[in-house]
Amino acid sequence: MLELEGLTRRFGPVVALDGLSFGVAAGRVTGFLGPNGAGKTTTMRAVFGLTDLDAGSVRWKGGTITAAERRRFGYMPEERGLYPSMLVRDQVEYLGRLHGLSPADAAEATAHWLEVLQVVDRATSKVESLSHGNQQRVQLAAALVHQPDLLVLDEPLAGLDPTGIDAIGRVLVERAQAGCCVLFSSHQLDLVEDLCEAVVIIDHGRLVAAGGVDELATGGTRRLAVRVEGDRDGAWARAVPGVRVSERKGSEVRLVLDEGVDSDAVLDAARRAGQVTEFVFTRRRLSEVFREAVAQ
Repeated sequence: MLELEGLTRRFGPVVALDGLSFGVAAGRVTGFLGPNGAGKTTTMRAVFGLTDLDAGSVRWKGGTITAAERRRFGYMPEERGLYPSMLVRDQVEYLGRLHGLSPADAAEATAHWLEVLQVVDRATSKVESLSHGNQQRVQLAAALVHQPDLLVLDEPLAGLDPTGIDAIGRVLVERAQAGCCVLFSSHQLDLVEDLCEAVVIIDHGRLVAAGGVDELATGGTRRLAVRVEGDRDGAWARAVPGVRVSERKGSEVRLVLDEGVDSDAVLDAARRAGQVTEFVFTRRRLSEVFREAVAQ
């Protein structure tokens, strides 16, 4: 398990991390969420000793992280971390060697991951000649080549087409099922909800929510998904005391009901606005969990 306790980091007057603490369990994919500037990248860099901390500690399996243990970690930074003029295959093999693989093992692992991530046909291309999406795949191959025990990925899905997202998503889930500890950040909350079993949400360098996706989705106040024919903004709902429109998606409005609000009264108000084609209690979307956690 990866444990972060009391991480504090200041850059002059800016507090990037403010006593941040959370844990990431092995065997499941954990999403790491927060607004721009929340401190996600600084946190990830702290795991690898790439940024100095003013206070706090990072532990792996209950102890201080050694250089040998860090060689068993895989990291995919948001900024491109590849040599642009180096051939894809040579680069991934070289990075595998740096993690302690023999030449033969590095070559075998490179061939495997380039095949899995669907860039084997570009093995002899220079990185700079690849599309953004294919560079993302190669960078992930570099993070995976040594079969890491901990995999930390900063925006791995950015710029990918649906095929690329599916390929990388499968890899993350498979690595977690194999016992790897997987933490990745993304602003694509629908994808995070599909891939992750747990999420950690931070804002202004502080933890604001954490837990299982199902646990967070079913917590909080009651929610309704309602469709009224001809209505797209839920104007009728705003006149119902104790009801708030939290999200609109097409002709569906998602409502948050205060304690004590009678759902029959909400249904009656919807019927007065038009023909009701959907009226169902529902769980929170991850986007709603995120907005409410950050707002608090």
